[in-house]
Amino acid sequence: MKLHAFTTALLVGISVAACSSEQFYAMGRNAQRSECIKHPDAQVRDRCLKDAGLSRDAYKREVEDVSK
Repeated sequence: MKLHAFTTALLVGISVAACSSEQFYAMGRNAQRSECIKHPDAQVRDRCLKDAGLSRDAYKREVEDVSK
């Protein structure tokens, strides 16, 4: 039983480590798009979708600009 739990934890750890930060960013943006689509207000929905479409590099540039 302990070996099974260890093996499972090891496989999960390897799987998570295999995901790049870009993949995590893309997963987050996809989740954000799904939430945007549900918004009843067209202006808010469009702004949300625009933000959700931001590339990771563009997002990093915006964050850097704001923190200056």
